[in-house]
Amino acid sequence: MKYLVTGATGGYGTYALGFLKALVPISDIAVLARTEEKAAPLKAAGFDVRLADYSDLTALEQAFTGIDRLLFVSGAPGNRQAEHQNVVDAAKSAGISYIAYTSFPQAERATSDLAADHIYTEKAIEKSGIAHTFLRNNWYFENEMPIIAAALSTGKFVYNAPTGKVGWALKREYAEVGAKALAGADFPEVLELSGKILTYAELAQALKAVSDKEFEVVAADDKTFVSHLVETGLPDFVAELFLGFQKDIEAKDLDVESKDFEKALGHSLTDTKEALKELLA
Repeated sequence: MKYLVTGATGGYGTYALGFLKALVPISDIAVLARTEEKAAPLKAAGFDVRLADYSDLTALEQAFTGIDRLLFVSGAPGNRQAEHQNVVDAAKSAGISYIAYTSFPQAERATSDLAADHIYTEKAIEKSGIAHTFLRNNWYFENEMPIIAAALSTGKFVYNAPTGKVGWALKREYAEVGAKALAGADFPEVLELSGKILTYAELAQALKAVSDKEFEVVAADDKTFVSHLVETGLPDFVAELFLGFQKDIEAKDLDVESKDFEKALGHSLTDTKEALKELLA
């Protein structure tokens, strides 16, 4: 059996490989990277390196040769639907028998612009006839580091989703499920991977407890939220991107109650305070 992880040089992919090599022989693990330079550490670690970009169907077909099971880490927004279609087409052409795909929470019902590419990809995988698991990852605690860092440096925890709730968990925990899926765990076609549902106000209180710092918690308007992040060093376009995330959260796109995560892991998720300690260490 030959396994391949895409996005192998990114944060999620790195964590997934760490878990995967404890489940299957490293000689059976291939990784996909865009360049030899990026892949050099993986090659040195003993992984079978395949080079391809999601935009290049021919290269993907070559990279997927001999692969049985694929952990398909979603690409960056932009031309994502066409690129993801290439991955699915190449997987079918190569005879891949299973795909685990990192998708979006409650994808078929989400209103976020981010969800559209994931809905498209889920449908493409279904049409391909390849067995699959959609890993509908909620939100990484790591995604909140700009807001957290700003709170610790300025004394103000500023957010824009006053009633929104999120199922945060650590990136490594999502990646552990991805590795288990790839290695052959008996998972259903859809896993709603959501941690304990919390508001930003609750997250702020947990941060106060672990940082031993007092700061003001502010549910801000759009302009104040963006300007606060810009003042702490984020480029304008990144701050605007974070505002978009806040709008999705306020629209309840990440308010997903599910027991799938801990069931798939086979153990408890990291407690919120412990997760924050890990991020701040």
